[in-house]
Amino acid sequence: MRTLTTTGLAASAVLLLALTGCSAASQDSAEADTNTEAASLSIDDAWVKAADSGMSAAFGTLENDSDQDVTIVKAESDASPMMELHETVANDAGEMVMQEKKGGFVIPAGGSYELAPGANHLMMMGLDAPVAAGDEVGFTLTLTDGSTYEFTAPAKDYSGANETYEGDDMSDMDMSGTDADQ
Repeated sequence: MRTLTTTGLAASAVLLLALTGCSAASQDSAEADTNTEAASLSIDDAWVKAADSGMSAAFGTLENDSDQDVTIVKAESDASPMMELHETVANDAGEMVMQEKKGGFVIPAGGSYELAPGANHLMMMGLDAPVAAGDEVGFTLTLTDGSTYEFTAPAKDYSGANETYEGDDMSDMDMSGTDADQ
């Protein structure tokens, strides 16, 4: 009887240690998730340009509340099969043109980064369906450490900026009409 009790106590101790180890591992994982670049990122005043087809873009102000710079390297949305991080610059002729932003968007430590019509933005190309004013569009941003930040933005009508695209990636896209406007 005594052997059974000792064996039972030993098994209980091993089980308790195993459960404590699992709990600590789960806690470490949760802490690791809060220590990612994405944990310090937020977006204010996010919105998307309504468009019937072709292209659109997302805007807002990205905020970084950490003491380290954060870099967004990729954007995705279910509304668009192809997205790029875009900047708007003057070409050799002095015209404002959109192009992919090499190196991504760097949000400074404790600072912000504006995404605005006629400036840097999240470019949505080859829309799968119309994006109507009032629609909520979901986005996932990927950062250099591999973490992701998700947000939704309402679509609204906008007809300003009127940039053109300069690059090879969109040569088959129809740039005429309001869908090419930012």
